[in-house]
Amino acid sequence: MTPFSLNINGRLVCYTRPVVMGILNVTPDSFYSGSRCCNRGEVTAVVRDMLENGVDIIDIGACSTRPGSQSVSPAEELRRLEPAIEALRSVAPDVPLSVDTFRADVARELVRNHTVNIINDISGGSLDKEMFETVADLNVPYILMHTRGTPETMQQFTDYGPRGVTASVLDDLACRLNQLALLGVNDVIIDPGFGFAKTPEQNFTLMRDLGVFRELRMPLLVGMSRKSMITRTLGIATDQALAATTALNAYALDRGADILRVHDVKEARQAADLYCNILKS
Repeated sequence: MTPFSLNINGRLVCYTRPVVMGILNVTPDSFYSGSRCCNRGEVTAVVRDMLENGVDIIDIGACSTRPGSQSVSPAEELRRLEPAIEALRSVAPDVPLSVDTFRADVARELVRNHTVNIINDISGGSLDKEMFETVADLNVPYILMHTRGTPETMQQFTDYGPRGVTASVLDDLACRLNQLALLGVNDVIIDPGFGFAKTPEQNFTLMRDLGVFRELRMPLLVGMSRKSMITRTLGIATDQALAATTALNAYALDRGADILRVHDVKEARQAADLYCNILKS
């Protein structure tokens, strides 16, 4: 990885080792049932476990965006998020917190009034045209992910033409980075969007080519935790995919990933720490 910094509430936070971002889902329909938290007690228990195992950032979401999923209303998204964030902050008042949302209004409310520090937008600004200006106004780090279409339709848009998936994703992210820069947004994290409008084969092509995204000169996030690129390839269930996820996380670090977005903080932290020790030896 390359050391980087993020502006968290006006404080420059420097990261010199691989960052582990823990996933906290307050949804009843996330693709991995083991990640779902349905009440305050479950939220606080999961957050305490993440803290004990070395989480750097927690990413909270309340609207499933798995392939084929249907969105909940903005009001329902906020209804789920607000008490969950309150519960999270009761045990983790200082950990950087990102919100997984593609809605500008939801992001604005949570940053201004509910201690959220980072916006994680799976649509890369494509599902809410006000998102980029909102990020600029809020002056918070923004995770720019690549996808096409909506969660309901994205798997219909996997034809990347003769240039192939890597060049197409790189070009699209570069274009959106330029749009953000024109608005004064420079604190951006890049996510190639594994599993979003990509076939399993295209996901592995992106993984092989991961190093090219360093050309964008932004921190690089990889999120493959227990996804179908693993389960379909190996013919296993989601709850059996931890070892394979850890293997791909280690590979991603070697290809230049800076941030691992995971369901399983302990194993990702161990993989990252061992990787760092290899570099030091």
